[in-house]
Amino acid sequence: MKCYVVIFSAAMMLAASDVPVAPLGVYTAAERRHWAFQPRKDPTPPAFSAPPDKAWAKSPIDAFLLAGLKKAGLKPAPPAGRATLLRRVTFDLTGLPPTPQEIDAFIADKSPNAWEKVVDRLLASPHYGEQWGRHWLDVVRFAESDGYEYDMHRPDAWRYRDYVVRSFNADKPYNEFVREQLAGDEIDARNPALLVASGFNRLGPLRKNAGNQDVASSHNEVLTEMTNIVGAAFLGVTVGCARCHDHKFDPFRQSDYYRLQAHFAQAQPNDLVLASEQAQTDWKAQAAPVEQERRRLQMQLRRAPDAEKAKLELQLEALDDKMPAPLESIYSVTDEPAKASPIQVLFHGDYLSPTAKVGMRPLGILLPEAAPEAPIDAAAPRLKLAEWIADPANPLTARVMVNRVWQYHFGTGLVSTPNDFGRMGTRPSNPELFDWLASRLVEGGWRIKPIHRLILLSNAYRQSSVSPIEKLAMEKDSENALLWKFSHRRLEAEELRDAMLAVSGRLNLKAGGPSFMTPIDPALVLSLKRPQYWVPARDKSEYDRRTVYMIYKRNLRLPFEEVFDAPDTLLSCARREQSTHAPQALELLNGQTSNELAAAFAGRILKERATAAERIDYAFRMAAGRRPTASENSLALKFLADEAGNPARVKEFALAVFNLNAFLYVD
Repeated sequence: MKCYVVIFSAAMMLAASDVPVAPLGVYTAAERRHWAFQPRKDPTPPAFSAPPDKAWAKSPIDAFLLAGLKKAGLKPAPPAGRATLLRRVTFDLTGLPPTPQEIDAFIADKSPNAWEKVVDRLLASPHYGEQWGRHWLDVVRFAESDGYEYDMHRPDAWRYRDYVVRSFNADKPYNEFVREQLAGDEIDARNPALLVASGFNRLGPLRKNAGNQDVASSHNEVLTEMTNIVGAAFLGVTVGCARCHDHKFDPFRQSDYYRLQAHFAQAQPNDLVLASEQAQTDWKAQAAPVEQERRRLQMQLRRAPDAEKAKLELQLEALDDKMPAPLESIYSVTDEPAKASPIQVLFHGDYLSPTAKVGMRPLGILLPEAAPEAPIDAAAPRLKLAEWIADPANPLTARVMVNRVWQYHFGTGLVSTPNDFGRMGTRPSNPELFDWLASRLVEGGWRIKPIHRLILLSNAYRQSSVSPIEKLAMEKDSENALLWKFSHRRLEAEELRDAMLAVSGRLNLKAGGPSFMTPIDPALVLSLKRPQYWVPARDKSEYDRRTVYMIYKRNLRLPFEEVFDAPDTLLSCARREQSTHAPQALELLNGQTSNELAAAFAGRILKERATAAERIDYAFRMAAGRRPTASENSLALKFLADEAGNPARVKEFALAVFNLNAFLYVD
């Protein structure tokens, strides 16, 4: 039997060695013609001279959209009411509900720039970075644990989250944002903020085990993660599909994939300890005997018969609990040219079947013919890649980012497949508007907030979610790609929890710092490989912080987040799903989070207002941003009746308000 295995393996290696590597720059004219690979244009917005078109199309965005609507025989919806509009934009930019006072102030402000002032106020809010930073964390599959079986905790990964939030709040130019994440350590290895930023390269899941770890296999997986996220997050292409073979649909050769991967050949994990020298000395003294025992067991494990390996692995696992707590550090990377991994095209992606070596080079389809490779030991390899990505001439980068911004404002991007601009993705619904926006991003110094402003000040954004031509429009454009109305959306999991905290009066606005853990069902804790590491914060006020500061653990999503479609953080989440199913209603009615916060909301209602009618009005204004309808008011009065002062009765009323579409959805 062993003989056949050896012969088969030898045959595979021989076959692998014969696999040709694609020459540099060999792409057909048809491959290069794909719209996403074409240079970005800067089209002129359409001009309208007659009402009502001229009155509505007061911004270039409106003009481009109106041209598409007119071509389809459609027209825009009327404007949304002021209360609806303020709730929409406040959740949109900050992830929190507006207060009744903010709604009243906007309704009362009759100045011509009232809306502009609202937009500017929200863009300047520190909560803007928390909301839009969270979107980016989805894209880069941020988490604070490794995933897989052991799901080891990454105690300092939160620093990257804070870097992202600060970057959005400061309106850091997107080209700098790209460069810092890919190569912050290469830009300035003495700058702690840049070292934190380059922790981006270590965000992917990481397979670890007790003692039989295949180092070559694990390192290959790390390189794969580093490479794939570049395609998904920055370039909006599925380059990862070329790891095992030439891409089936897009012009990415397998050799392209490994040339891209070669930019990471020198990258090595780098945890920069921030503790004092004495603290480090003390830590090493405590860790030394544990490490010595670990080495002894690992040596035994390599030589042990199979029957004894399981016992030794359990002993190795137990040693993890004896190690002293990690010292405070920066979770980063560094280049070590002497340790640069030779990058070879892998037959069928199998690290045991390497073929020809390749050097580093960005994607060939976006380069001139026969653009050369660079050696893998060249200086600042990731910075070279970052500068190519952030080059204004790159046709993908600005398009990908403005598409993400558009998507989070309207629910769907101008390209509805935000991580796939290839042939299997969708084409832009409005190509001229798309390129015009991308050109504004580059022209404006790559700053994101001016793009928000352009979108939010448009009449397109201020449309109602109800159209008088709904039936006709649905027949012609059921996906609302042409934006003949504003598409209402359900709040995301984090927005729901944060909104409950806000209206109940319990929201703790403490920003940044280490993530917190909350008390959870003991059965969930016991499902973890190491349940002893789930330690809820001692300060209970931490439990009421915004959800973006709750720990992101790959192998444990809290029920409230999971049921409302929070991503699993193993892969880049380009767009959240919006499912509707019975467990959502069950979680809102019976879940611990909703019931605890409904009780707090009831207490606030009882404290702030005296009569049943006042309490109903107050609850609706806080939660839904409007007063109750006549029907809602009648039903609520009937429910409370003579028990409006009964905390249990008011708690049930508050819970019912949390279950209203008016609370769960933004119109």
